[in-house]
Order: sequence, then structure tokens, then C-alpha cells
Amino acid sequence: MKGKLKLFLAVGAISVIVAGCANANSQNGMEGTDQPKMNIGDSQQNTSQNKEQSGDMKLTQATPVADGKEFTITAQASNLKVSDDVTLPVWTFNNSVPGPQIRVKVGDTVKVKLKNELEEPVSIHWHGYPVPNNMDGIPGVTQDAVAAGKEFTYEFKATVPGTYWYHSHQDSVNQVDKGLYGTLIVEDPSESYDRDYTIVLDEWMSSGEMDMSNNEDMEGMDHSQMDMGDTSNNEDMQGMDHSQMDMGNTSNNEDMEGMEHSQMDMGDTSNMTEMAGHDMSMYDVYTMNGKTGDAIDKLTVKKGDKVRIRLVNAGYITHTIHLHGHEFKVIASDGQPVNSPAVITDQGIAIAPGERYDLEFTANNPGSWLLEEHGKEDRVKNMRAVIEYEGVPDTPAASNANEELPTFDLTKYGQQARTNFSLDQKFDKDVKLDLNTEMKAGEMVYTINGKLFPDTDPIKVDKGDKVKVTFVNNSKTDDHPMHLHGHFFQVLSKNGKPLEGTPVIKDTLNVKPGEEYVVAFEADNPGDWMFHCHDLHHASAGMVTDVMYNGYNSNYTPDPTVGNKPE
Repeated sequence: MKGKLKLFLAVGAISVIVAGCANANSQNGMEGTDQPKMNIGDSQQNTSQNKEQSGDMKLTQATPVADGKEFTITAQASNLKVSDDVTLPVWTFNNSVPGPQIRVKVGDTVKVKLKNELEEPVSIHWHGYPVPNNMDGIPGVTQDAVAAGKEFTYEFKATVPGTYWYHSHQDSVNQVDKGLYGTLIVEDPSESYDRDYTIVLDEWMSSGEMDMSNNEDMEGMDHSQMDMGDTSNNEDMQGMDHSQMDMGNTSNNEDMEGMEHSQMDMGDTSNMTEMAGHDMSMYDVYTMNGKTGDAIDKLTVKKGDKVRIRLVNAGYITHTIHLHGHEFKVIASDGQPVNSPAVITDQGIAIAPGERYDLEFTANNPGSWLLEEHGKEDRVKNMRAVIEYEGVPDTPAASNANEELPTFDLTKYGQQARTNFSLDQKFDKDVKLDLNTEMKAGEMVYTINGKLFPDTDPIKVDKGDKVKVTFVNNSKTDDHPMHLHGHFFQVLSKNGKPLEGTPVIKDTLNVKPGEEYVVAFEADNPGDWMFHCHDLHHASAGMVTDVMYNGYNSNYTPDPTVGNKPE
């Protein structure tokens, strides 16, 4: 993993370090999937100082732009220097993080050969793009993961312009975290920009990865020797298997999700209630295009330029981005155009995991300006890029990252237009997805209608069906950015109110605690498609279902020896 939360448990005078507590199941949990092996010892510290002393460290290259129609992408290990002070071990596509930007035009037939030089199997999923089902890159569902030394060729036609991205979907909670992602830009020949920048947002842990290669089974370790009290009525301790841990009297503790365990006195916790929250504090390094702070490349413009900025969130945290010094428009969301976008200024664009937002502005205010994240925590201060005008003296750009800005609301933006769906029409399928955070068998899990994948109820459709889906987020503190493979959906209402502005067409929709959305899509792409939360910790801990077409027959038969892990 890219650096998961470490949980320290005192057992007498001996400290037992349990590493990787935010794995594929939940942000603080180890259950439900095999973890990459980690060595807790001298390799626990992964600072640039330690690594550069070796003198033979392989470093990533700058992200290339791959123009054309046929590409080879190679999965390989490397090291990412996010700043002068921090270098992280990563997995890459073509030795860059992000991987190569694939730029094609509408109408192109795209061929991408994936070669695997890693020791673990990998795949490529084309996030947001309506590829044929057998090209969706889901191990065990649409293909076998590409084993070490093997290759697989993806082929599809570029039919829909916009901003998309690709990433491994094999053990994706860990492999995306390690850096296996890149962007896919499908160009519309009718559009033209003087500057067209893509910025991929992500977050990392500065200590880097730990190698537990000598530990065969941290996931299933016996905690019965750990006397930590009575947790008989503890309903909500996210991510840990506490079933055999005595942690003191926690009889009144209903919700310990996400708490900083390293600071805890694991004795009497009877007064700990409602300590809910998906703790992401271990991610202390925020990056734009694999760099942090002053190491982030400047965005160069000249006066009069028409500028497009494509923002892609490849991480697991929502980032709120502010463009300084310019009026701008939000021209697309998840690659889909906004109808009659209005000019706005000084609003924060909240970009959830998996989402994309495209901004457009005219460079009419010479100087040095920031494109920066807003928030109260120190770590957000390193997610900022400088917009620098050519020929203008280099002056420090002023930040106001602590200021609370109005949040951009896509549901009230732009103008209404004719759409494919409405709330009062008849639908062939009407499905409700109750999203929740629960304790099951001593584990923190994320459920859909009270069930965990693969036992969730699939959405079964016939080709041509018009499908209505209602999302209700009953989790107390966790956002759920829900992502549908192979299709776009239209957002019809939010919290019972019809949308007021542009038709909102998306493939990933962030549903916050207490929110309810109604969306609709047409079953126009036969196959077996995943529908899941793109906080991949949640997906790997159960928040996945399928859209399954009746009568669809795949020629694919999973190979049980490959070790397919679709989440």
C-alpha cells in the first residue's frame, strides 16, 4: 500500500505494531483481502535521505503525452520524488506517476497493450468510458488480471469526448494507491484551447511503503493474547478485527470509527461515543501530478490565452480547489459538457474520488496566481500550483487556503435543456441503494441494502431498459462517491428537489451523509458491470453491486490460479 494507517497496541511492556490498517476493507481495517507483503523493520522509514544514500535508486520520469492510436503501457516499480525531501516507492505505468496521458480523437480506434513487469498481476479499467464489457478490465469479471511477465491488449472506439482516466482494477484499493493510474483525453475536434492542462490530484503517506514480506498473515493474526478489555457492545470500530481483543470497558462506545488509535489509552473507553469518521489523516502528502508544494510544475500562460484545466481526482479524499485571480466557467463534469455554463469566481470546486471537473478561463489578469486546495489542515497547503504569465516578473502568489469559500453546486449551475429522463416518467426498473457503515462479525464494513459484495443484490436489466436508482447515504460521516461502469447516468433530484440547472450527466456521484439522489440511465451497453463506491476502501469492504444484463453471455472463464481481485 502507499502507506496505510499504523495502529499501535500495547501488550504489557511489548509494543506490537499492526501495519496497514487502512487496507482494502476500510480505512482502518485489514479484513477481507490479501495485503501486499510488508516488512516492519528498517524499511519502515522511507525518506529520500535514506534512499538517496544508496546511489542506485530508480526514479520516475515526467508524465509523457502519448498521441496516436496504438500504445504500449508497462506496469513497473519505481520511486517517485514528490519533493526535495520526500521520495516514495511506487508502482507505475511507463515509469511515471501519473502514467502516460493518452490523447485520442473522437472516432479513433484505440489499442493499448498492457505489459506487466511487476510481481503482482494488474489490469486497466477505463474509468468513466463506455467501453465494451470485455474491455472493462475487471479481474474475475471481464478478464483475468495480467500476470507477471504477461500482456493483454485493450481495444475500443473513442466515441465520447471528454476527460477520463484509467487505473488498475486488480486489488485496486492498493494498486491505485501505489500509483497505477493515468489519464485518457478524448478530444472534440470542434474545441480549441491555447493551453490545455491536466492535473491529477492524489494523496500519499510520507513514510512510504513498508515491506511485510516476512509476515505471512498479518490479516489473520491471533489477537487472543492481547488483553485490552471488554468490547462486547462496541458497535463501530472501523476496520479492525476486534472480536478477540479485550480493550477495556467500551460498553457505551457506539462509534469509534476512524479515531487516532496511536494516541489512545485502551483502558476504560466508556465515555467514547460518536467518534465516527473515516480517518484519512495518515495521508500527509497531497500531490498534483505526482509533485507536492514548491515542486509542482507551474502552469504557464500568456495574456489572452484561452485556458482549459482538467482536474482529475485519483485519490480517496475529496479536494476543494480554488482558482485565484480569474473568472472562470465549469465546462464539464466527468467528461460531460455543462449546458450554458455561467461565469463564476472565488468558488471552491469540490472534487470527490473518481470525479473530473474541467475549468475554462481567459488569461486576462497578468501576475502570479494560485490554483490551490482550501482547508484548515496543514497538508492542504502543499496542493497548489502557480499560474504564471509569460513575460511577467515572478512574484509570490498569495494564498487564502484557510478561507471558507462558497462551494460550487453543479445541481444549480448552467441552464436547463431537453434531457432523456424526467422524474415523472415510467421506468422499467426502480432500485433503491441504501448505503451504510456497519459492524458485521466484528469488522467495520460498508453495505448496500444491508449486504456485502458479492452477496449484494445485482441490478438485473434487459437491453433498452430505463433504470431509476435512488441513493440514500445512511453512513454517519462517510461520503460515498458512487461509480457506475460502462454507462453514464443523469442526476434527476437531490434531497427530493429536482435539479434547477444544467442536465447533470455523470459516471461518479458523491453522496454525502444524509443525502438522497435519484439518478437514471439507459441499459444500452450489455455486459456485467460493477457499481461501487470509489472510496476504494469502502468498495473492498463490501460497497459493490453489479448491473447485470439478462441473457448476456461472456466468452470469458476465470482462471482460478491467477489470483483475480476485482476490488
